[in-house]
Amino acid sequence: MRRLQYFIESQAFGVCTMLGEKLGFATSSIRLTFIYVSFLTMGSPVLIYLMLAFWMNISKHLRRERSTVWDL
Repeated sequence: MRRLQYFIESQAFGVCTMLGEKLGFATSSIRLTFIYVSFLTMGSPVLIYLMLAFWMNISKHLRRERSTVWDL
């Protein structure tokens, strides 16, 4: 079961994990809430999830680009 969870988390964007770490909530509860809200609203939170994943990817790329303050 752990191998399956690790595979899914490594292939996913990590938005729920990032939110859990930032807000101090359990990642599993954030994932379940996302799933329930997605079913209730016919999938509209998927757009929010994709926007957050895109933003995380861009910010990760920008942090990797500039390693010091003096790099412009």
